Amino acid sequence: MIQRIQQVHALYGQLTGQRVSLRFDRERLWYELFQAGFSETHVQRVIRYLQREIREGRRNVGALKLSNLLQLDRFEEDLNISTVALYAPKATKPPVQPGPPTSPQQREAAHQRALEMLARFKAEHGL
Repeated sequence: MIQRIQQVHALYGQLTGQRVSLRFDRERLWYELFQAGFSETHVQRVIRYLQREIREGRRNVGALKLSNLLQLDRFEEDLNISTVALYAPKATKPPVQPGPPTSPQQREAAHQRALEMLARFKAEHGL
């Protein structure tokens, strides 16, 4: 576990350009992050997300402070936001079920109604 913590701490330094010592209290925060089920991949994703947000002016650079990053609730929320879909997935339209076959009389009646509607439209709009 200590090797894993050292590696992720080095990754943090590499991604952020910060040189922060790995003291016992920071080791404990990394340990708790791993115990909560998060991985190095999650850490990288959250850091990249926060950097993007900082560049866009939506977050403060303090979000990348190690003490802020390793707060479990905030880390989880940032991870979830970093992967959220901003648009609802497009709903697939159910296939159109053909209706019962229409009789020739029904088709003719529908055709006549359409012609009447078209004639009314033309008359109202001077066409």
